[in-house]
Amino acid sequence: MFWRLISYLKLAGAYIWLNLNAHLEYRGAFLTQVVAMVINNLVWVTFWGLFFTRFPVLRGWTVQDVVTLWAMAATGFGLAHTVFGNALQLTSLIVQGQLDVWMLYPRALLPHLLLGRMNATSWGDLLFGYGVYLFFVKPDAVHLALFTGLTVSVATLFVGFNVLIGSLSFYLGNSEGLTQQWRNAMLTFSTYPATLFEGTVKLLLYTLLPAGFVNYLPIEALRSLSWIHALLAVAGSIAVLLVGIGVFYQGLRRYSSGNLMQMRG
Repeated sequence: MFWRLISYLKLAGAYIWLNLNAHLEYRGAFLTQVVAMVINNLVWVTFWGLFFTRFPVLRGWTVQDVVTLWAMAATGFGLAHTVFGNALQLTSLIVQGQLDVWMLYPRALLPHLLLGRMNATSWGDLLFGYGVYLFFVKPDAVHLALFTGLTVSVATLFVGFNVLIGSLSFYLGNSEGLTQQWRNAMLTFSTYPATLFEGTVKLLLYTLLPAGFVNYLPIEALRSLSWIHALLAVAGSIAVLLVGIGVFYQGLRRYSSGNLMQMRG
């Protein structure tokens, strides 16, 4: 098991290197996308900064907590899709019958498939997340280490969630519209303070839209250095990932080949 894990880590490293080099072939376009995403995120952080100049505390949350939330969500999302970029394309790959080529490789299908593409704009999210956290929050070594670990947990959550909603195409046919709306809802709720939600909505944040594992548990873990909140966040992310994997492989039995001829270098 240990050597198999090392093998997949080497595979991931090779894919990251190849995909990054492919993007850098068009360096201007790549840098434009990265910078545009950083600016987009900065606009939202600026909005929250202006909000907190008028209302210094929002149900116990300060501007530093919201900056931490945006840093956490952006870094997790960026890390997830710089490495597993095909998680965002899973629906179209299934609908168009493009899984065939990935089935030919002597590796487990899902990890190899997810590693096959890098999302360029996710680099902007990743750089923005660490940059804004280091610049505005100025964490000590313990908080920075915990933040780094929790961003991996959030990345795991985003990958699992995208695999889950992308796999709906096995059962519903072309569900790109539904998938996109569900993903947008997840991102929206993940970047708003959890204290704004109560009752049924709060329940949804741990089930249909597991944003609570982004906008509450990791932030509480950092606010109070609570290892219980950190462990719950990690457990929730792993649970979503396992459900996503299960739904994918169960749905794979329904897959219809697109009979496409493809070559990959």
